[in-house]
Amino acid sequence: MESTALILIDIQKAFNDLNYWGGKRNNPNAEENASRLLEHWRSRKLPVFHIKHNSTSPKSPLAPGQPGNEIKEIVRPLNGEPVIGKEVNSAFIGTDLKERLDKQGIRSLVIVGLTTDHCVSTTTRMAGNLGFKTIVVADATATFDRKGPFGQIFPASVMHDTTLASLHEEFATVLDTDHVLTNF
Repeated sequence: MESTALILIDIQKAFNDLNYWGGKRNNPNAEENASRLLEHWRSRKLPVFHIKHNSTSPKSPLAPGQPGNEIKEIVRPLNGEPVIGKEVNSAFIGTDLKERLDKQGIRSLVIVGLTTDHCVSTTTRMAGNLGFKTIVVADATATFDRKGPFGQIFPASVMHDTTLASLHEEFATVLDTDHVLTNF
């Protein structure tokens, strides 16, 4: 059976500041579910990749050197687990993620992290376009309320659900944590 890599996207301390990101967030247990998946992958010695957003804006809480840039304790990388820094939404742009996956013969990915409609979606779309069999874990991803171009507020749950609907059966399969734990 080919290895399936767990990709943990941007589970960083900066996302604890709800007000900075839009006020409200869905899936308060997303990090806990990501941690459950991480422990499962580690116990089976399956490949794990931590992705970390390094904002190029010095005022961003995700900028290198800011406390918010750190990966949250609940999914803190162990020695030897790769941490790949990125400066844009996709974990494949400006990084060596694809090369690392190709070198290890990995063709299947399970994606978790923050935020569903930005970096998770962009990375998932690229993964699908690059030919990876991709799973996004719905309850191990989360996002925030978003303000539309005409001032309307879109609740986090709507942003999350519509993003997953757009990804499902087009770029990836959307599953929940328990299903993934049972089948991998």
